[in-house]
Amino acid sequence: MRTHPINHVFFDLDHTLWDFDKNSSLAFEKIFSISHPTIEIASFIKEYIPINQSCWKLFQYNKITQEELRYNRLKFSFDALSYSITDDEIEYISEKYIEILPDHNHLFDGTFEILEYLQSKYTLHIITNGFAEVQSRKINNALLAPFFATITNSEIAGVKKPNPIIFEYALNLANAKKENSVMIGDSLDADVQGALDFGLDAIFFGESNAAVSSTIKQVNHLLEIKKYL
Repeated sequence: MRTHPINHVFFDLDHTLWDFDKNSSLAFEKIFSISHPTIEIASFIKEYIPINQSCWKLFQYNKITQEELRYNRLKFSFDALSYSITDDEIEYISEKYIEILPDHNHLFDGTFEILEYLQSKYTLHIITNGFAEVQSRKINNALLAPFFATITNSEIAGVKKPNPIIFEYALNLANAKKENSVMIGDSLDADVQGALDFGLDAIFFGESNAAVSSTIKQVNHLLEIKKYL
């Protein structure tokens, strides 16, 4: 039972508001149509999505560098398809992907409706582990910027979720208190458990209807957030 009123709502960006998988698919489709037309995009994305997630998890805990993340997620995906490609070609694709990814701005169903609803009642913020320049372009290109009072990025905070320091940084930037705030995100580890361990309330957004502990607040569509806020 919540004993303090909520004044501040913190959102993750990728996989929560911004449809990373769909936008990635469109970016790769554009790149491959020119430089690697024999690659079947659906097959590549099927391999890339879980590989990218596992690489991000290692990056999240500082087990690989940003450069290794960007290289490995592509190299391992091509290897899974037994597709022969040089390191120079991977470097080109990596740079091109980062360049054009924010040009595609599909959002999860209900994004604008829920943000408009919440903005009338709370102050909204973003906490993201993504790269600062890329995330800024995504937010601006997707017309999300007007909804958010502050944006905390792991590059600026110096640490990544679930490190408690990034939540502390975000609260200070927002002039918010943890007992009056809630975190909403798609990662049970980085967003939800990270927030809960820090003392923040949290809501798990899981579009795939994944089974989670009954003690964790969960929504499978963004508009379901209304039942908690």
